[in-house]
Amino acid sequence: MKVPTLHQDTIEEVKSRADIVDVISDHVVLRKRGKDFLGLCPFHDEKTPSFTVSPTKQMYYCFGCQAAGNSIKFLMELGKRPFAEVVLDLAKRYQIPVKTLAPEQRQELQKQISLRDQLYTILATTAQFFQHTLKQSHGKNALDYITKKRHFSEATIQQFGLGYAPAGWETLYHYLVDKKQFPVQLVEQAGLIKPRKEGGGYYDVFRDRLMIPIRDIQGRVIAFGGRTLTEEQPKYLNSPETELFNKGKILFALDAAKDNISKLDQAVVVEGYFDAIALHQAGINNVVASLGTALSIEQIRLLLRYTESKQLILNFDADKAGNNAASRAIGEVETLAYKGEVQLKILNIPHGKDADEYLQNNTAEDYKQLLIKAPLWLNWQIDKIIENKDLKQPADFQQTTQRIVKLLQNIQNQDTLNYYISHCAEILSLGDSQLIPLRVENLVTQIKPQTYKPSKPQITNQEKKPKLTIVNSEAGLLEKAEALILIIYLHDVDHRQIIMEELENRNLEFSLSHHRLLWQQIAEFSIEENDLISHIQTRYLQIDEEWRFISHLFHLNEKMKKEILRSPQVIQAALACMERVYREKRCRYFREQWEKIDPQTEPEKDKYYAEAIYIEKLHLQDLEKQRQFAITDLL
Repeated sequence: MKVPTLHQDTIEEVKSRADIVDVISDHVVLRKRGKDFLGLCPFHDEKTPSFTVSPTKQMYYCFGCQAAGNSIKFLMELGKRPFAEVVLDLAKRYQIPVKTLAPEQRQELQKQISLRDQLYTILATTAQFFQHTLKQSHGKNALDYITKKRHFSEATIQQFGLGYAPAGWETLYHYLVDKKQFPVQLVEQAGLIKPRKEGGGYYDVFRDRLMIPIRDIQGRVIAFGGRTLTEEQPKYLNSPETELFNKGKILFALDAAKDNISKLDQAVVVEGYFDAIALHQAGINNVVASLGTALSIEQIRLLLRYTESKQLILNFDADKAGNNAASRAIGEVETLAYKGEVQLKILNIPHGKDADEYLQNNTAEDYKQLLIKAPLWLNWQIDKIIENKDLKQPADFQQTTQRIVKLLQNIQNQDTLNYYISHCAEILSLGDSQLIPLRVENLVTQIKPQTYKPSKPQITNQEKKPKLTIVNSEAGLLEKAEALILIIYLHDVDHRQIIMEELENRNLEFSLSHHRLLWQQIAEFSIEENDLISHIQTRYLQIDEEWRFISHLFHLNEKMKKEILRSPQVIQAALACMERVYREKRCRYFREQWEKIDPQTEPEKDKYYAEAIYIEKLHLQDLEKQRQFAITDLL
């Protein structure tokens, strides 16, 4: 349809009624900053928000790319759409009467607007029909279900407009088309009837189902959800997508929840209609349901318009493989969570219950306490990673570390990443605070360099160069020392116990991934196992890529056969090298912390780190004495 020429009165009305925060929030996640709002600019790629929206001026401005304008200009630039088309859409959205310059254009425009108005009327009439039918004799099973099984009150039934679709194939069709005289094509466009494939005519989409109206943000019925009262599948059936209904852009009960979401500064998202209804009945009114789909970016932005802190709590059924269900339902909110733009939390109700079931035997206050204790999404994922894992066992430790690294690599917000590296390092240190710096270093080295960028002053290339040399030197020394320990363990049964005890006493572990994997395989066999090499080689045939890194450890040259005879001294020297690298990392960590401290304001911390550095240097001097010969000459 050709876009009509709009009257100036309509344009001015749209400009005054279309709130810029309301419009832009559909496309940009905004946070309140004083009188204005701040977000990431949609017109250029940026990681630090520079896009400001002023509700008082009804203007937006980007300090990065200098984009600026009002709500109409924003939509024109974002969608590359013409002026009149954007104004027309905003007029529909804010229910502004449209005037055009030519009578024939006005007629065409009113026809388009009339279609939506007629669909609203048909759906409202249908909702009333279903509500009436619920109270009739053939609606008794549906009424018993919601009152006796779901325990919904009459007030709740009325608030959410619950109803019943009769079992007949054409009951609604005859009511709307024959009795109410709605055009059959419009009833079909409303998603209520479908044409028969054979024989002509139409049949009802919903039959013998408990009906739940789905409303838009203004509270108008735009679709229905129907729950079967028999064994018919699917259990829940939604209206097809129509001119009014797109399930990826709608959240059930948002019209009832939006004010309380703003008041509590928190939105709770559940899976099912009845979970949302039960919570509202219990007085927890900041709850919406996702219509059984993954959360889309449109749904998220719709919710975030009403919560300044951007706090979302997802409550999914833990009995349906809760971890996977939550991951699927999170959908596009995952990206915003990794960027730190959404404060996302996960609530799994104990004992695999959904919210509706939980409220049958618990109070609203009990549920509110669960909301308070709900962990942040990243913490929830970490808890699931370490769940039922014994981190004292090499295999569990290795697997857990790998999964944690994979998770951390997704985090894009630098402050968030720094926090979780420290948090995970504490978990992996198993309560030993001395191990935390080492765990931090190990995590950082396994995270991609472009992902982890510690917040610190910029340094020159000249300053970087010697540090890189030291790190490379340490890496080579560590490679040789760890390889030597593994060679002795594999080939010399008599010294295996010494190696195990020394590694434990010194709190040492293999830092290089291929060595850690090999040690994990070794640890699954007894110390006395004589065919250890044969067993390990057989296992590595299944992981061909790793074999090339450790294959040389299974074969001894003449020089190494001689050195095996001096195993106690060689073991001590190799362990000293491993510990030296560990101590140097600790020393660097303490120095970095010490340099950040102002001794005038934090004298105790200044003294603590200075003493820690001194102690680590003493250890390093002692370790140097233990290195009685060069490890590099042995391999």
